[in-house]
Order: sequence, then structure tokens, then C-alpha cells
Amino acid sequence: MKRPLPDRLGSAILTVSGLLFLGLFLVLPLIVVFAEALAKGIAAYLDALSDDATVEAIQLTLLVAAIAVPLNVVFGLTASWAIAKFKFRFKGLLITLIDLPFSVSPVISGLLFVLLFGLQGWFGPFLAAHHVKILFAIPGLVLATIFVTFPFVARELIPLMQAQGIVEEEAARTLGASGWQIYLRVTLPNIRLGLLYGVLICNARAMGEFGAVSVVSGHIRGLTNTMPLQVEILYNDYNQVGAFAVASLLALLALVTLLVRSVMEHHYRRGDHQDIPA
Repeated sequence: MKRPLPDRLGSAILTVSGLLFLGLFLVLPLIVVFAEALAKGIAAYLDALSDDATVEAIQLTLLVAAIAVPLNVVFGLTASWAIAKFKFRFKGLLITLIDLPFSVSPVISGLLFVLLFGLQGWFGPFLAAHHVKILFAIPGLVLATIFVTFPFVARELIPLMQAQGIVEEEAARTLGASGWQIYLRVTLPNIRLGLLYGVLICNARAMGEFGAVSVVSGHIRGLTNTMPLQVEILYNDYNQVGAFAVASLLALLALVTLLVRSVMEHHYRRGDHQDIPA
């Protein structure tokens, strides 16, 4: 039975509006980024990416992500397991703290680290006396990145583990499995795809973070500039090809994240696994 004409017209209008919105705010900006990056040819694009400062920015970004993401994975696994599988006091407080970076501006979080570790901050004089440098150095970049990204893994896994319940864990314990055996052989296999997606979005945010990192980095060229900061510097220096070339790498990261997400959702829709949150 065909739907009435007003229903079909309304569906068509909503569909066209959605496609136009995606085209204007998602597809068109991506096209502009790659078009500007390749405006002077592939040779200029490769030269921009092989610039010493850009290479150092890429290496620093990878280093910060390589430290921050595994730490967030450990925290996310631990926190989600505790929240979903156990009852304890202050569970609500822990959930609130996990969500805190979502409600605090990244720039404000960067300023908090300045107030803590700056020369005039709470711990600044002590750190300076012991020749420990956190701000305007790699430790500050890592701390700021961890803060803004640590909710992602936990927030992917908490609802997933809560939906799965504790039936399988209790059955394994009844059969004599230890706590580590239950965690490694029952809990982790049930959440592996959700965990993978949490890691992907955490890594994408870690590599693309600008606000908090900008505050604690000091913008020291060749030392504390990550890829987003390098984009800003190149653009302010009127080096559009270089700026858009680095931006294209971040755009590719976003596209790869979306592609993997789509593959995972397709895998889920086939019914092979049920461990990806909606």
C-alpha cells in the first residue's frame, strides 16, 4: 500500500534537507581541504608534508597519542567494569567525574593545568626547584590530551556492559573461574568491538585536540607543536598549501575512523556479534 502523497512529500523534503546539510557542513569542507592541499600539485603537497617542522609535529602528535590512548584504555576498561558489574559507594560521583571533560571547555582544562603546574601555580615552585618541567613540554601535552579524551572509552563501554549484565560472569565463577579468567575470557571478548570503536574515537580526538594542547604547549616550534597547532602556525604564516596539507592528514584520520565504524556497524547488523552500542 502506497503512502499518502503528503507523507511521501514530507519524507522527500526531510531527505533532501539532510543531504544538503551533510553536503554543506561535511562533504564540502573535506573537498575544500584536499583541493587547497593539492592546489599547487602533488609535489608541493609532499614537500609541505616533508618539511622538518611538520615532520616533527607529526611525530610529536603520534607520541602524545601513543601515550594518552593506552592510558585511557586502561582507565576506561577499569572504570566501566567497576561501574557496570559492581555496586559500591560514590558510583554516581565516579560517573560524573568521567563526564566532566564533556562539560568543560578544552581551553579551560588547559588553564587548569597552568594553574597547577605553572611557575605561579600550586606545584610550580616545587617542580622548578626539582628541575621538573611539565608545561611547555611533552608531559603537559600528554596530561592535557588525557584529560580531554579519557571519557571516550569508558562512555562506550559502560552502557554496553550494563546491557550485557553479569549472567555470564556469574556462570563462569560458578564453574570455578578466577577473577582474571572471567575478565580475560568472558568480559573482554564480549566487548571487543565496542572497545575498538572507543579506542578509535579516543585516538582521533587525541590527535586532533587543539584547545587544551594550545594552552599548555607554549607554541614552541619544533618542540611542542602538534599537528593542529602546526596547521594554525602555517596558516598564520600564509602557507596555505602547508596548512591544508597537514589538515588533510587529520581529515584522513577522521575518514578512516568513520570507515572503520561503518564496517563495524555492518558486521553488527549481520548478527555475528552484539557488542557494539547503538
